[in-house]
Amino acid sequence: MTDQLEGSPLIAEVLGPAAEPLAKFHAKLEKEGEPRGLIGPRDVDILWERHILNSAAVVPFILEALGAKDRESATGRLADVGSGGGFPGIIVAACLPNVKVSLIEPMERRVDWLSEVVVELGLKNVRIVHARAEDAVKPGAGFDVVTCRAIAPMRKLAGFTMPLLRPGGRLVALKGKSAQAEIDKGMKLILRAKGVNPRVVEAPVADGLESTHVVLVDKK
Repeated sequence: MTDQLEGSPLIAEVLGPAAEPLAKFHAKLEKEGEPRGLIGPRDVDILWERHILNSAAVVPFILEALGAKDRESATGRLADVGSGGGFPGIIVAACLPNVKVSLIEPMERRVDWLSEVVVELGLKNVRIVHARAEDAVKPGAGFDVVTCRAIAPMRKLAGFTMPLLRPGGRLVALKGKSAQAEIDKGMKLILRAKGVNPRVVEAPVADGLESTHVVLVDKK
């Protein structure tokens, strides 16, 4: 089964220099992702669009949060919560080589997968934290940005992501079409977790592909 976007110029247009290492990631996912329970059988021929380019849609919002003009100049500390198969953490790390990325994942088999990927892609800016997000919070060690993808509704997500952020940091969460409803339902808990100005923004994926949704929440 061949990925629908294999060989498409969109890949290099979106990913730039990260296209080469992420092609290795794509190949590994294509071969091992389904047997290892990281992706579903229907995802195999749409890995570029559904998982890799979709994850890359958060990069502009991370740059904005870090106050960076471009990917090469971006520096700071980012935590990806519930990294699982590597979405969006691995893609973010490949796109932003000077940002220190911590992949926080509680499941041992997924930690093993992430460790393999980091080595095979030669990602020097990544560390893997085998823990739940709640247990990864360290006093005085707040991150500039926290990312995640479809791991919990906002009423729960705020409680274990906002404590990871430094004051003034930002949560950048990939979400589905119900993102605004999640914010509305979880507003009290978001505010209780010191989250401010929660909003939904449309995130372009690539020309001709359906855009996605990102929830942004700043830390008070």
